[in-house]
Amino acid sequence: MYALQEANLAATACQELIVGEDAMEAAVRALLVGLGEDHRREGLRRTPKRVAKAFRDGTRGYKQNVKDIVQGALFPEHGVDKRTGSAGGTGGQVVVRDMDHFSYCESCLLPFSIQCHVGYVPSGGRVVGLSKLSRVADVFAKRFQSPQRIADEVCSALHASIQLAGVAVALQCWHIPLPENMKCKSSQGWIRTSHSSRSGVFEGESSSLWNEFLALLKLRGIDMETDSHSAILPWCPLGPHEVPTCNGHAKRTTNGVTSPKSGSTPSSMVSAVTSMLQSLGEDPLRKELVGSPQRYVQWLMRFRACNLDVKWNGFTLNSAGVYERSCEDATDHGAIKSEMHLPFCAQCEHHLLPFYGVVHIGYFGNGDGKGIYRCTFQDLVNFYGCKLQVQERMTRQIAEAVYSVSRRGAIVVVEANHICMISRGVEKIRSSTATVAVLGHFLTDSCANASFLQNIIPAITHGGNKMEL
Repeated sequence: MYALQEANLAATACQELIVGEDAMEAAVRALLVGLGEDHRREGLRRTPKRVAKAFRDGTRGYKQNVKDIVQGALFPEHGVDKRTGSAGGTGGQVVVRDMDHFSYCESCLLPFSIQCHVGYVPSGGRVVGLSKLSRVADVFAKRFQSPQRIADEVCSALHASIQLAGVAVALQCWHIPLPENMKCKSSQGWIRTSHSSRSGVFEGESSSLWNEFLALLKLRGIDMETDSHSAILPWCPLGPHEVPTCNGHAKRTTNGVTSPKSGSTPSSMVSAVTSMLQSLGEDPLRKELVGSPQRYVQWLMRFRACNLDVKWNGFTLNSAGVYERSCEDATDHGAIKSEMHLPFCAQCEHHLLPFYGVVHIGYFGNGDGKGIYRCTFQDLVNFYGCKLQVQERMTRQIAEAVYSVSRRGAIVVVEANHICMISRGVEKIRSSTATVAVLGHFLTDSCANASFLQNIIPAITHGGNKMEL
């Protein structure tokens, strides 16, 4: 009965795609209903508008023209003998490194991170305004894309529009993994690949300019030769493994063998995502986008309201959750016990974009040397993380749950990177957010509070990437 009512609600939401109403916003509203959420509740009322704005901003490249960007940005700069390849009077190539961008994966419609490096050899006694290289890369990044296509399109667009002697493009890309695969403390499991494209004088296996380009990247610790094998690895965690079929069901492939996957993809939600693609000017029948609405919905359904089988009732622990401490990740300071770097991935309810990071939990033991299993805390973090959330609320909820068991005091610190902060709007690439919730003795005992905070060891950076905690 509930399933029928839910289906009727979802169908009603989809019918809101009427003249006079924003089709994107109506589609997002249908997705919220399909997730079992009340789109009218506080915190979600403006979500359809925010999500629509984020998608439009993130795909603005479809409406931009490279020639409009580079026009007027070519400056005369003759070399000593005006040879092709002279730059600044000294000869050789120009390389701009470490340009940060975000794009949308055409396979699952989630954002992915890009670090772009562009080199070129001038011709005609002209050099290009350096900022224009990043802006041209952004034109092609702000679309539904694959990493290799971005590299190829940036390379060919710069070569054709500016008539350079040659262009070299190198990309390092990071794709968020499935929430259940975020186990690694150091890298959080992000999928990394490297891609390149070249034209003109950079072409050819023995091109000295290409080798020079790679050497200039190595000065920044970027080794494209070492990373070259990554281009053949699976890129999208949903793409290679989830094979959509026309009826909305999906199959999972393991080592090339396809096996049924339990459950189905709600057709009303798939239709809503398809309408979003159309509203953005994309063709849902484009080969690379076939199946993408299903995969995006599969991602969202991982954060469906009340869709978790929790083995406790509101974090009521029994004796099975208590044991003599032996875990190396746990540290005691007198009566204070702690668990650090518990990974999580949640979905921001304001923009329907992931935020991810680690949770640090401190609490007072009962004096008998016993504590709580780390896996129990991990289950608790997953319970509050795998849903539409905001970081502040999640921090408070975890602290209250721990305090209900410890009864003496609890402190929780959540460190997270928000995709909505770095892939849209202000695009603060290296920003991260820390929130703290303090209850019980940690509120009144400043020494206990300081002792716990000093015990938090900074996480290892994300492979030297900007996606660090």
